[in-house]
Amino acid sequence: MSSDKTGTPPITSTDLIHHGYEPPGGFRSVVPGIFKASTVIFEDTAALRSRQWKDKSGYTYGLHGTPSTFTLEERLSTLEGGTRTLLVPSGLAAIGVVGLSLLRPGDEVLIPDNAYGPNKDFARGELKQWGVEHHFYDSQDAASLEALINERTRLVWLEAAGSVTLEFPDLVRLLAVARRHPGITVALDNTWGAGLAFNAFAIPTPQGPQAVDISIHALTKYPSGGGDVLMGAITTRDPAMHHQLNMTHMRLGLGVGANDVEGILRGLASMPLRYAAQDAAARRIAQWCESRSEFAQVLHPALPGSPGHAHWAATCGAAAGLVSVVFNGERHSAQQVDAFVDALRLFKIGYSWGGPVSLVVPYEIQGMRRHGPFATQRGTLVRFAIGLEQVDDLIADLTQALQALDTPA
Repeated sequence: MSSDKTGTPPITSTDLIHHGYEPPGGFRSVVPGIFKASTVIFEDTAALRSRQWKDKSGYTYGLHGTPSTFTLEERLSTLEGGTRTLLVPSGLAAIGVVGLSLLRPGDEVLIPDNAYGPNKDFARGELKQWGVEHHFYDSQDAASLEALINERTRLVWLEAAGSVTLEFPDLVRLLAVARRHPGITVALDNTWGAGLAFNAFAIPTPQGPQAVDISIHALTKYPSGGGDVLMGAITTRDPAMHHQLNMTHMRLGLGVGANDVEGILRGLASMPLRYAAQDAAARRIAQWCESRSEFAQVLHPALPGSPGHAHWAATCGAAAGLVSVVFNGERHSAQQVDAFVDALRLFKIGYSWGGPVSLVVPYEIQGMRRHGPFATQRGTLVRFAIGLEQVDDLIADLTQALQALDTPA
C-alpha cells in the first residue's frame, strides 16, 4: 500500500466498509427506526446455526423479517384484533397466500358473489388449474352459503362490505353456517373495515363474540393513506395456522420494501382520524346523492335503504368512505354517465381508495353479479372514494358534473 507525502496510508474501501464506529445506544424517536437489509450479519457460526426467525426471536435474512417489519406486523395484529400478522406485497397477494397455503387439489372454496373481483379471478384461474373448485354464494343469504357447503369445502371467504356494490353481509349468520361444518376455515377481506369499523376477531352475536380464522387487509388503502404504497397483511390468532401461512409465505419468497414499511408505519398513527373524517364526509355525500333525481339508487351501508344496512348497524360503529350510485339505464346511457365522470374536476378517475384525493370509477352493472339485487339489473354504477377535500367542494363538483348528463347519447 502506498502512502501520501505525510507517510499516512490513504483510506481504502476496506476502511470505509469495515469502519469500527458503533453509535451509542438509547436513541428513541417518534418514528421507529427503519432497517434495510437483505444480508443479516451473525456474531459467530453458533448464532448462524441457532438463530430462529419463525417466532420472531431473531433475524436471519431480510426476507424473513427485520426490526421494521416485525414492528409493523405487531401493530397490525393489535389493529385487527389478532395475534400474528404476515406482510405481503399487496392485498391480492394476501388472498393468494391464503388460497395456496390452505387449499389442495379436490378442495373447494366458497366466495361471495360480490367479492373483490381479483379474488374471484384467482379462483377461476390459478386455483381452478390446480384442481381446486370454487362456487359463488349470495352474501345476503346465509342459506345460499349453506346450500353450497359439502365435504370438499375447505375455505369460505367473507367480505364486508361487498366490493363496488357495498352490500353489508350478515356476518353472524354466515359465520354460524360455516362453524357448523368442522374443517372449514373462514377468511375475511377486512380492507373496507380496516380494523376500525368492527373487530373481525370479536364479532358481536347474541351468543357472544365470534371470530373469523383469518383477516386479510390491503394496507394500500387506509393504513397507507397516501395512495403511494402497495402492501397487504394476513392476520390470525391461531399459532398453527399462522405457521402454515408463514411457511407458504417463505417458500414463495414474498417480501416488502423497507421504504414501504416506513410509509405504513407513518400512516397508521393518523388512520383512525382519517377514517373517521372520510366516513363523515361519505355519509354527507351519500345523503346529498339521495336528494338528487339523477341517481336511481345510492349505496352506502349506513343508509337505511342500502342492502345489508341492518347487518351493518348490528355489527359496525363506522363505515369506509365509499359511496356508489346507480344510474337508470333507460334514462342515462353509459356514454352519458362517462361524460358525467369525465366532467368531474376534483374527483380523479382511478382505482383504489383511502388516500387524500377523491376518486371515481364507472362500472356496468349487467353481468357484474349472479346473485342478489343486482343480478338482473341494468345500468351504470359509479363508485366514489371520498378523500380529504372539503365536502362542500366535492358536492359542488358533483353538481356541476351532473350537467354533462344532458349530453346527447
